[in-house]
Amino acid sequence: MTLPEPFAAWFAARGWTPRAHQLALVDKARDGRSVLLVAPTGAGKTLAGFLPTLVDLAAKAPAELDLTGLHTLYISPLKALAVDVARNLESPVAEMHLPVRIETRTGDTPAHKRTRQVARPPHVLMTTPEQLALLLAHKDAAKLFSGLKRVVLDELHALVTSKRGDLLALDLARLHRLAPGLAAVGLSATVREPDDLRRYLVPQTTPDGEATGAMADLVTVEGGARPRIGILEAARRLPLAGHTAMQSIPEIYAAVAAHRMTLVFVNTRMQAEFLFQELWRINEGGLAIALHHGSLDAGRRRKVEAAMVAGSLKAVVCTSTLDLGIDWGDVDLVVNVGAPKGASRLMQRIGRSNHRLDEPSRAMLVPANRFEIMECRAALDAVEEAAQDTPEPRKGALDVLAQHVLGMACADGFRPEDLYAEVTSATPYADLPRGHFDAVVDFVATGGYALKTYERFAKIRAGADGKLRPANPKVAQQYRMNVGTIVEATMLKVRLGRAPKPGRPAMGGRVLGEVEEYFAETMTPGDTFVFAGEVLRFEAISGNEVIATRTAPGTDPKIPSYAGGKFPLSTFLAARVRAMLADPDEWKRLPEEVSDWLGAQRRKSLLPGPSDLLVETFPRGGRHYLVAYPFEGRLAHQTLGMLLTRRLERARLRPLGFVCNDYGLAVWGLADLSAAAAQGRLSVPELFSEDMLGDDLEEWLAESALMKRTFRSCAVIAGLIERRFPGREKTGKQVTISTDLVYDVLRRHQPDHILLEAARQDAATGLLDLKRLAGMLARVRGRIVHEPLERVSPLAVSVLLEIGREAVYGEAAERIMEEAEAALMEEAAA
Repeated sequence: MTLPEPFAAWFAARGWTPRAHQLALVDKARDGRSVLLVAPTGAGKTLAGFLPTLVDLAAKAPAELDLTGLHTLYISPLKALAVDVARNLESPVAEMHLPVRIETRTGDTPAHKRTRQVARPPHVLMTTPEQLALLLAHKDAAKLFSGLKRVVLDELHALVTSKRGDLLALDLARLHRLAPGLAAVGLSATVREPDDLRRYLVPQTTPDGEATGAMADLVTVEGGARPRIGILEAARRLPLAGHTAMQSIPEIYAAVAAHRMTLVFVNTRMQAEFLFQELWRINEGGLAIALHHGSLDAGRRRKVEAAMVAGSLKAVVCTSTLDLGIDWGDVDLVVNVGAPKGASRLMQRIGRSNHRLDEPSRAMLVPANRFEIMECRAALDAVEEAAQDTPEPRKGALDVLAQHVLGMACADGFRPEDLYAEVTSATPYADLPRGHFDAVVDFVATGGYALKTYERFAKIRAGADGKLRPANPKVAQQYRMNVGTIVEATMLKVRLGRAPKPGRPAMGGRVLGEVEEYFAETMTPGDTFVFAGEVLRFEAISGNEVIATRTAPGTDPKIPSYAGGKFPLSTFLAARVRAMLADPDEWKRLPEEVSDWLGAQRRKSLLPGPSDLLVETFPRGGRHYLVAYPFEGRLAHQTLGMLLTRRLERARLRPLGFVCNDYGLAVWGLADLSAAAAQGRLSVPELFSEDMLGDDLEEWLAESALMKRTFRSCAVIAGLIERRFPGREKTGKQVTISTDLVYDVLRRHQPDHILLEAARQDAATGLLDLKRLAGMLARVRGRIVHEPLERVSPLAVSVLLEIGREAVYGEAAERIMEEAEAALMEEAAA
């Protein structure tokens, strides 16, 4: 097909030819079809998404266009992306003199403008999932969206993997009901299973509730220049552990100096701060190097972004805040420090370089340790094969559903049977049992059986027409102030105090600093951890504080001090690393120091097979160690370590603590584990049996604060506890006290409460990673190899180096690590 004027002339004036996928989307729009466009970075996805809208609006007579309300809705995961796309779209609209009104609506949009947008909407509205939820909860939502023709979902692959994706799916189901002829367009990077996204875009049931199995049409963009990716080889040797990449900083600086603009990606905020400082420490050339991560003030981030667009920076050290599809100027190199943790994430980051389809993206991977170089090699192979490791589709969260139920009550009310049919047309909720839905509605209406005597939890009630609506105007106001699924991580102060005794609570004194709550919530009283240069004993969580006491000198830290925010190692890459480890022919592609290390492991112990679990036991320094190599990521290993120590305690084998990284874990104690296994007092296969996810897990959860903290997040999202009120906002401590009281009431009086179920689902797929741990235990059933040793193995050195590490960076820490590594490797080689 050919484009109508003035579009054909606009392309020709720039020397451009419309791409096949851009024309295909115009064809699909004329047929009223929903479609998923899967294309690499730089393929013109955004223009393809909007071209049908502009063509349709340009064909209307001026009088007809004046009467046209909201025609196209654009949803972005980022406010900045919505604003950037609007700015880019305004150029062709102005150059073709199209009378099309384009506006953005984010949390920064003034209230008077938001009000006007509902009364007199633009033709195209750019917004975010949270703002869409607010619009759909408006009393005039049916009128506003009745004429909507298209909804464009940008970066869809990134949206659907979280609770924001659940909320968006529910809102999309409502849009399909309000505008029956609506066509949905998804714009996505390359994904492993595009059919999952195709189902997400269209209703999965008929209005009568019959399953359809429907999918949107699919348009894919093939070809494009292959990325040019290399693995940095530093002059200094690669350490066995650590995440700073300290040895490679001079080479990173040299790469920055040799390119126009470089994005230096890291996986955590702490790494970003460290690397930024180190680059400036050697910045003799005075290069303009900036920092960008989510904890920085929004104003500072905007200044950095503006400087990138203006081309006045040489490099930006950043986290995932710059992963998504904004064109940040003339970036010609991406440096990824540390292992990428997933092939799809790596491709997303690489795409920030040379944001054009016909020019190769250039990237450099910088492994921080020897395990990471294997992971980088595996990720590079996956990119070469165009293999993807996008996550499995989500099961819709119940707390998000509760928030949506309240929003629909605020709109114009609902009848439960109608809303259930609508909700189950959304892909994440297609299998939602009616009983679960009714329990969610009952929770919003009464708080549930255990809370129904408290009037403040009764938020909706039935009217004479049978529809459920807000119990009072204040409910709708509170909903509008608290909508959204992003609950910011809470920091807990670490206070040095005294242990609790019967009748006397834990008391706190001097504050040592702060830790993120998800680290504190994994501990039970008596656990020890490293913080502020000391080994501390965890006593209690009191409100928003961790009460800790000093331990005796020489005490081993039982729980590792783990700097959070790291991405989990994907199952896909983990399998590739295990295969590489087991195949000596593959070692030829690794640096000599890495292949020598693996060779030493093969001589001194064993190398695990691709599907095996190698478990080593050995004595060292008056302790006895058990080291296992599941390669399932730090979260799953942390849960496994906690459960193993419980089992060893029950077997009276006196464990003292454990540490883990993405590749393995080590448990140590006073009992000789090799002798216990030889005597039949310890069965290593039984130690790793799948039944540990039964009673052992339940007992640990009952003792730890994890479920209570997870429940808090669910309670905030579901609207049980509001964070914001007119003119004020609850502190984290107030939210904690409120949710802790409710949690205790529900556990005692209604253990099957729908929010407790939501918290259990969150714990299983989040901090505990139980799904992945269960898969690993099933995978290694009958394939556990126990190797008793006389001393530490070369492979175990990389795990043991995690013991006692603080979440700090710097040259002193690196020297300590180097000395410890040298001593351990000398011992392993004996």
